[in-house]
Amino acid sequence: MKTHPEGRLPYYRAEGAATAPPLLLGSSLGTSTALWDEVAPELAVTHRVVRWDLPGHGRSPADLIGPGATVADLAALVLTLADALGVDRFAYAGVSLGGAVGLHLAVHHPDRVAALAVICSSAHFNGSKPWEERARTVREEGLTALAENANSRWFTPGFSVPRLIEDHRTADPDAYAACCDALAAFDLRDRLTSITAPTLLVAGREDPATPPAHLREIADAVPGASLTEIAGASHLAPAERPEAVLTALRGHFEGYPARGTAVRREVLGDAHVDRAQARQTPFTARFQDFISRYAWGEIWTDPTLSRRERSLVTLTALVAHGHLDELAMHVRAARRNGLTPEQIGAVLLQTAVYCGVPAANSAFAVAQRVLDELDGPGAPDSDEGGEPGEPDAATTRRTPE
Repeated sequence: MKTHPEGRLPYYRAEGAATAPPLLLGSSLGTSTALWDEVAPELAVTHRVVRWDLPGHGRSPADLIGPGATVADLAALVLTLADALGVDRFAYAGVSLGGAVGLHLAVHHPDRVAALAVICSSAHFNGSKPWEERARTVREEGLTALAENANSRWFTPGFSVPRLIEDHRTADPDAYAACCDALAAFDLRDRLTSITAPTLLVAGREDPATPPAHLREIADAVPGASLTEIAGASHLAPAERPEAVLTALRGHFEGYPARGTAVRREVLGDAHVDRAQARQTPFTARFQDFISRYAWGEIWTDPTLSRRERSLVTLTALVAHGHLDELAMHVRAARRNGLTPEQIGAVLLQTAVYCGVPAANSAFAVAQRVLDELDGPGAPDSDEGGEPGEPDAATTRRTPE
């Protein structure tokens, strides 16, 4: 676990392997990272989990936001934190206001959000008036009265988490009021259809603040989104029903790294990937996971370049470095991605200018063999080349790179 001292970043706690897929967790108004205490350690088995505190909550500085703050301001803090951690794309889960931050990120920064879970939250919070009134009350009277009735707002009858009630009581009133300002101005209903990240909505069936209908509204608007309702849960479902929330999040986020395997199959073919998986050993397993998550799940899924363009780049790079086994595999992939033999030849001819004639000569020989095989029956799946980290039957001297 890593913690960050007070500063210009929100306070955060990081858990899990540094090389695992990043997952950021946002908390509800009035709570701290403690909201995730029963869930985050389990998620950290497969992810690099980073929980962050809202301004003035937990151990985050109160002056990170001020009066008139917006959810966009909070989302900017999350992006600043991600940048400071060296995280480009991340999965995100948030509760209530933390969930609103996730929706904003998915709408306005789709390149940063790989997958999204919105828990006990909404695309709007019943208009501005209630939040304006709450902000005014907190600025004038503090948080004591609100904290005294937090149990009825947050949990089903008879349930309580004293640590979270104390977090509510000790939050900074001005920062809390600024968060109320953000909720008052928040309404993304007309932008939900633009969300492209795989999205899960989680509703507490007993939640009076953001009832299941609010989550259903999001699920109906976001393409491909799914909705899970948790029985016996009110507004802070991760604290009240951690097992159910954990199950839902695992099912959703563990599918996010697996997208790399799907792309890998589309580009390289099922037969190749099946062989690679069959050859995997405990020694190579983590590297294979790295390749699937980052090479195929991050780079090859980036829409900035088409797959045809990525094949052009990949062929050139492999020739330049003399990786002829991988070149054979990617000549096949280039054909699968729509390149013609003439276009592949043009790429290799250009490498003769910039990578050298001997390199291009070897590359042409490999490509000719592969293209000849592709004209024969059943040949597309007969490649001898392997991906980085995959033992090669034809050249067993190779080791994971």
